Amino acid sequence: MLIDLHRHLDGNLRLETVLDLALEHDLELPTLELEALRPHLQIVEPEADLVGFLNRVELMASVLFDYDACRRVAYENVEDTRSEGLDYVELRFSPGFMAHAHGLHPEGVVEAVCDGVTAGSRDVGVPIKLIGILSRTFGVRSCDAELEALLTHRDKIVALDLAGDEQRVPGTEFVDHFRRGRDAGWRITVHAGEAAGAASVWQALRELGATRIGHGVRATEDTALLDYLAEHAIGIESCLTSNVQTSTVSSLEAHPLKDFLDRGILATINTDDPTVSGIDLSHELTIAAPAAGLTPDHVQKAQENALEIAFLESDERKALLEADG
Repeated sequence: MLIDLHRHLDGNLRLETVLDLALEHDLELPTLELEALRPHLQIVEPEADLVGFLNRVELMASVLFDYDACRRVAYENVEDTRSEGLDYVELRFSPGFMAHAHGLHPEGVVEAVCDGVTAGSRDVGVPIKLIGILSRTFGVRSCDAELEALLTHRDKIVALDLAGDEQRVPGTEFVDHFRRGRDAGWRITVHAGEAAGAASVWQALRELGATRIGHGVRATEDTALLDYLAEHAIGIESCLTSNVQTSTVSSLEAHPLKDFLDRGILATINTDDPTVSGIDLSHELTIAAPAAGLTPDHVQKAQENALEIAFLESDERKALLEADG
């Protein structure tokens, strides 16, 4: 069974679609030749930090001219899960980020994304859950609008996430947002321990109510935190290639995923932003994971963990297991 729990819809636009939308709406790109465009949208060499990675995602999202474009890329994201042979995927998106370039309304973006994902899942037969992101990069007021937009479609969203510039905008600014998210019945996953240290992970757990942590690489700075993650069955959404590309870790060999798994932490393997990273889940499992020191047993355990920590109801989890044979 192949499961991807940490996959950004807005960081996974097809290059052909980016070019097509730019031409359709007469939008400016660095080049209008497909292969020449690739290095502007995909990581070729590791960036100095997370911001360099996010700049590529921002260029990609600059072609989201209207709600039809948002609906299209959402649908295509689901199509691509089938072409990759995935059995279950959780797609996350930031309505404010997607709306930003062309002044769209976040609520309209949420509606378009929900429509595209629902239609795609129906047509290709892959179960998809949606996670709404608050993009802290744009500040608290912007996140207020994002949250309100997400709440208008609360029944089509399973969880709330916090992403963006973790180092500059701490999670302490969003305690009330996540209280409201929990009150709405959403699960909580938070990007933490990627650009900032172990204290950021503790804050996400204690103040935001996270039961899963996106990346969490720097949890290794605090042994007590590692013990807590294992003892309280906190899921870790590891993204191997992405963490090297953002210089969160110096190399795959230096990635702590193997240590997480050996400690009994419910760590998983995910793609993050497949188009930006130039990878898919198969690459992460068969190439990146062995380079990070994982054995086939480690990889199998990571996929078992993914099923365990997925934001699924018990009957949905059972149905996936039965479909897998």
